[in-house]
Amino acid sequence: MKHATSRLLFAYWDRLRGERSAPERSEIRPGDIRQVLADTFILGARSDGSAAFRLAGTRCASLFGQDLKDMPFAALWPLDRAAEAESLLDPVLGEAAPVVAGLIGVNADGARLALEILVLPLRHNGSATARAIGTLSPAQLPSWIGLVPVTSLELQSLRVIGATPKPVGPPPPPLGPAPSGRRRF
Repeated sequence: MKHATSRLLFAYWDRLRGERSAPERSEIRPGDIRQVLADTFILGARSDGSAAFRLAGTRCASLFGQDLKDMPFAALWPLDRAAEAESLLDPVLGEAAPVVAGLIGVNADGARLALEILVLPLRHNGSATARAIGTLSPAQLPSWIGLVPVTSLELQSLRVIGATPKPVGPPPPPLGPAPSGRRRF
């Protein structure tokens, strides 16, 4: 994760989840992540397997020149690249695995902007694959944000964030001395 917003949200999410694959949606407190709310969004899984924005921060909306609520996540990509959106969300909504990706946003004038997206699973009504929280942050804030909307995204890199193994009890006792007559390594 290159962006501070991604690192901040990930640390908060990781602390909340503890030993679980994902924290409950109800555990998220906006005040705890107020520094990154403008770049934060929540996605909800639909019955057809797609995902749509349930809410999006002001900088996310400003980036695309519109409110993203109820918009399908895949609508941010051109039709011929919709599979990129699916490949980004499949680990999150299919396996409850967090992902971080590098994107290029292209605005209506053809200007390109490097972005980082982090998408983390949230538990909702007993399912760890029904909701996701994430951040979408630009590498820099160009002067055209809020004036000329990003009209499409391109996936540049994708990484599934592996679970960090956590100890499950005390370490095993040492094996002790080898029985006499046997060689040691």
